[in-house]
Amino acid sequence: MAFPRRLFRPSNVVVLGLALVMMSRVAEVAARGKIYSLEPRRGLLQEAGVVDVTSFGAKANDPLFDNAQAFIEAWNAACKGPGPAKLVIPPGSYITGAVVFQGPCTSSPVTVEVQGTILALPDPSVYTNGDWFTIEMVDGIVFKGGSIHLNKAQNVAIDGVTSLNSMGFHVAMTFSSNITATKLNLTAPGDSPNTDGIHISTTSSVNISDSFISTGDDCLGIIQGASDISVTGIQCGPGHGISIGSLGKYPNEQDVRGVHVKNCTLTGTTNGVRIKTFPGKLQLEASDIVFEDIVMNNVANPILIDQYYGFHQKLSASRVKVHDVHFRNIRGTSASLVAVSLACSSLFPCEGIELADIDLSYTGRKPLPISASCTNAKPTFSGKQNPPSCALI
Repeated sequence: MAFPRRLFRPSNVVVLGLALVMMSRVAEVAARGKIYSLEPRRGLLQEAGVVDVTSFGAKANDPLFDNAQAFIEAWNAACKGPGPAKLVIPPGSYITGAVVFQGPCTSSPVTVEVQGTILALPDPSVYTNGDWFTIEMVDGIVFKGGSIHLNKAQNVAIDGVTSLNSMGFHVAMTFSSNITATKLNLTAPGDSPNTDGIHISTTSSVNISDSFISTGDDCLGIIQGASDISVTGIQCGPGHGISIGSLGKYPNEQDVRGVHVKNCTLTGTTNGVRIKTFPGKLQLEASDIVFEDIVMNNVANPILIDQYYGFHQKLSASRVKVHDVHFRNIRGTSASLVAVSLACSSLFPCEGIELADIDLSYTGRKPLPISASCTNAKPTFSGKQNPPSCALI
């Protein structure tokens, strides 16, 4: 799954009221040609040196004018001032190509206040690196609204982000630490590929809470190198569910450790909570993972460990060791007859798998019994088990 390689690098910047609308070809087709806009929210800090993008040539409500250069020049003026500064994007709709807000800044803090709506160009080919807005060489940032990509960022708070029809991942975190994200609203058509809600890799100490994610891919993808990840209060669906992985495909991947997903609801997703790894030669681990207090509403594959991801036939064994994984108090309805599937590696069988208080029923037209399947796994069971506990294969 491809994603933007060049990502936001935050600094002493505060972004308020940002409403960004991104349209890829895929999302545009799925949305039947409509370009959606978001109602902006206004946020104010103390008065500072104010820089208005229209003073640098930005034009509102002109569908043929690319405001990228005007935005960049206005940012540079705000960034290089002697004291606190505010970059203002007034009411109206602004079309932009690729924009880079680059630091370091002499102004501190810099507030970016978006009173209008920013629209991406419908043709994603104009964004040669796959990026729309990039913030580089900064540290310690508060975002309120918009689509966020973080790379090599620390001590970041993301609050109230709304991202519609992203060209790729809505929120991406790489090589970062100490990230808090709350009250996100991330939406893309259910058939738009590679539109993960939140993608986390090589990042630690992340807390995600109280958010709505409806996409064409994973609501959350927790990938290689992720550690100390807490996820609570997520409404997910449609999409591919909440996933650890995929793992084991690329060289130099790192272990995934310490993931806790709690109090989430998944509706109409193609998977529930899952761990997915590729067969292959790369050896790493996924461990200390807890999924608990999860509600499934007509979800296919509610509980899934798939160590043959991407392969219809089990041609080779995965070398990713999955252990210390806990599924607790998972309840609701399954769209598939096999509600619990633990398809673990024959080379490195799963160990320390717990299934506690599982209560899932089938939503098909016929009242058929659902089942559980365990391959190369050594689960322990406690509390209610519906489907009945799987036998070892």
